[in-house]
Amino acid sequence: MPKAYVFTRYGGPETEAFVDLDRPSPGPGEVLVAVRAAGVNPVDWKLRQGYRRPGDTAERVFPSVLGNEVAGVVEETGEGVTGFAPGDEVFGTAVAGGYAEYTLLAADITAHRPAGLSFAAAATLPVAAATAYDGVHQLGLPAGATLLVTGAGGGVGVAAVQIARALGVRVVGLAGEGKKALLESLGVVHVPSGPGWEDRVRAVAPDGVDGVYDLVGGEVLHTAAALVKDPARLITAGAPAEEVEALGGARVLRARSADVLRAVADLVVAGQLDPHITRTFPLERAGEALREVESGHAQGKTVIEVAG
Repeated sequence: MPKAYVFTRYGGPETEAFVDLDRPSPGPGEVLVAVRAAGVNPVDWKLRQGYRRPGDTAERVFPSVLGNEVAGVVEETGEGVTGFAPGDEVFGTAVAGGYAEYTLLAADITAHRPAGLSFAAAATLPVAAATAYDGVHQLGLPAGATLLVTGAGGGVGVAAVQIARALGVRVVGLAGEGKKALLESLGVVHVPSGPGWEDRVRAVAPDGVDGVYDLVGGEVLHTAAALVKDPARLITAGAPAEEVEALGGARVLRARSADVLRAVADLVVAGQLDPHITRTFPLERAGEALREVESGHAQGKTVIEVAG
């Protein structure tokens, strides 16, 4: 039977396990995919701990397969699906978890994998890169403006700074000292995180910043709010809506569309966006892959590869 890496209840790593699951059957509007690669994101372990996405009121069924973004090969299509057929190579957001040999994708937010884009790279795009793309375009900063990205060294941050740079925006990236070389290689002005970071931002942007893309939340978000010229150009993917709205900003508005997936894939193929995959693990080591991201020290993206 197909294998999947799951969590059996809310909690820490002790709740994770490999299980054998029946191969899922696609419902209306879904495609069944043989997974070739799955992206690993902070939201994966946060969901394991009991975090709920905004607007999510459904009761979780256990065991619950970990992971959200995948690339693979279409095996079967559900009722009403057009534009996809068995054998197509695709990527998208998993309906029922991605750390698995098979999963289901919603056809309307699934895209074909273009030539020149590996399965591993494609699997980094549906959550991290698409979130980055949505946020940068939500801010709508003109070329020459200055954008502060907090948590700039993670998967979403690395994508966001590149997308902004491709639009001609000057980027100041807040991240640990260990991520300085990576960010500077992307044309980012690196500011080390830690006490007093706001003064270090003011030193490189004495007139303040034109926009903030926050990926940390908490105290960092509140401090960043004092640095942005217009609070309407303060957005976060790291804090609840009510917290950022109290500061005059907003949550990142996710488009969750195939058009965005195609757009970020085109950026990769054009050489304007490098997913910066720094670690890959086979499915059998999915737990290690998740620990890599959960530690907070991962640079760029971590990917799980599944044998075909």
